[in-house]
Amino acid sequence: MDPNRLIWVAEKAMERAHAPYSNYKVGAALICSDGTIFKGCNIENASYGLTNCAERTALFSAVAAGKTEFAAIAISASGEPDPYPCGACRQVLAEFCGSGFPIYIKTLEGHESTTLGELLPHAFGSAGDAASNTPRPSR
Repeated sequence: MDPNRLIWVAEKAMERAHAPYSNYKVGAALICSDGTIFKGCNIENASYGLTNCAERTALFSAVAAGKTEFAAIAISASGEPDPYPCGACRQVLAEFCGSGFPIYIKTLEGHESTTLGELLPHAFGSAGDAASNTPRPSR
């Protein structure tokens, strides 16, 4: 899939964001290996810890629909800073995606491409990579 098209879908998803506290709207477009696209937006809550990010909204929707194989994700936001996935989103993506999983970030200059492995080099118990498939022992 063309990264620009996936970013466009993420921008459309951003329009649905519920961000009355931060006014920082985020949209995500997650494309499955079969070409199906799931959209997500951030959904804030007055109790900030209950807020859900756009990336997890898209991924949870996909899993709820029976999809578990993903090809890429694009993320767009309504302002600065550029919308790199937070640590929780990176770890949740690592549950299903390998270190080479492409992540496209909408920036002021266009878009930037990175990978999950670049953003989360030591994912906990990553199911996406066989070498790191074993959960780390608890302390």
